[in-house]
Amino acid sequence: MGNKNTGRLAAIVKKTFFVPIIICLLISCKVEKRIVEKIDFKTQYRFSKEIEDEITKEKGLRKYQISASDYSAKGDYKNALIQWDLAWGTKDKKFAKAQVDSTNRKYTKVKATDYIISQAKINQVIIINEAHHNSFHRVFTKSLLRELYNIGYKNLGLEALSNEEHLDSLQKIRKYPVQKTGYYINDPQFGNLVREAIEIGYIVFPYETKDGEADEKPREIDQARNIQKVIEARPNEKYLIHCGFDHALEGTHDFWERAMAGRLKEFTGIDPLTINQVLYSEKGNPKFNHPLLKALDIKISTIIIDKDNIPLKYKQGEAWTDIAVFHPNTEYVDERPSWVFKNGNNNVAIQLTDIPLEFPVMVLAFKKGEDIALSVPVDIVEVESRGENCNLGLKKGVYVIVVTNGRESFKFEQEAVGR
Repeated sequence: MGNKNTGRLAAIVKKTFFVPIIICLLISCKVEKRIVEKIDFKTQYRFSKEIEDEITKEKGLRKYQISASDYSAKGDYKNALIQWDLAWGTKDKKFAKAQVDSTNRKYTKVKATDYIISQAKINQVIIINEAHHNSFHRVFTKSLLRELYNIGYKNLGLEALSNEEHLDSLQKIRKYPVQKTGYYINDPQFGNLVREAIEIGYIVFPYETKDGEADEKPREIDQARNIQKVIEARPNEKYLIHCGFDHALEGTHDFWERAMAGRLKEFTGIDPLTINQVLYSEKGNPKFNHPLLKALDIKISTIIIDKDNIPLKYKQGEAWTDIAVFHPNTEYVDERPSWVFKNGNNNVAIQLTDIPLEFPVMVLAFKKGEDIALSVPVDIVEVESRGENCNLGLKKGVYVIVVTNGRESFKFEQEAVGR
């Protein structure tokens, strides 16, 4: 899918006023003032009403795939899952109690991150997939970055990363993703994956075909050839590849003959460690989860192994991935996924009661120093009414908070303290 129109911001201050914030520490209190500036700001992120209006206009099920991506990009994880289910349909399937008991006797549950790191030590290439509407898949891949880097994985290939000219400054000069970096990277959780990789020291590279007309078999070949070139330039290094859906499959694919992962093995002779995290992920309503996911009743991301320590594969006809990851149902804090506030992030409350805007509003957090006209936000949330809580997941640091209703916008700085 092509890039949407990106926002441009003229840093013209039209109005400045002060909002008192009370900070109380034990018995002593001090009043700090934040400077709130009215600004010209346009965002590509769509309000819920805009997304819903578009759904009513369009026909066919593909509209739900688009709306799922739109919701994902604006930090609305729950609605992204619901829209995706509407596109593909759902069924409430359960294992009988005997099947549940048999499954739990046959397999041992192990923490997914621990198992993947252990296997990464004996592999050179890891290929892990995502569902494009599921932000948690990006969060999970991000959670692997530090430990993988420590055992030699210095290169991160991203299917979602654009091959265009603005990519050059991502690592050399700019150091952060912009909205033109890639359509799916506009999701703050994907943008944060890119930021984290660069901060750790990864070489981040694109591998998507530059041929906009290439699809199916030619696209798989082109992607694999692009990765092959990178590996041949640094043959003794290790590589993490993050792709979408079936591109991680080895073996014979029903439509492509071989997917990207299978082609890469064919072209390089390297047998990659392939990981699927799509099938056993939660649905918009947990009752529609895969029956095996429901049977396991897990609380953390998990891989299951049999008595011979062989992990359960993901299988699709004559194709497969070496490992299938089971992700738990999401718990919510302040109406947001709890994982938004984990992995070093703080739960930061944003005061909106004195912002003179008509609601609903969108609240976007940018790292101080990044160009808010171009940058992918660190977090986004839509707030329906003035009395509703607004909570963002932010690492320790200083942020520029932009509040907009699409017609008027304000910004102010806020510090996230804590871990």
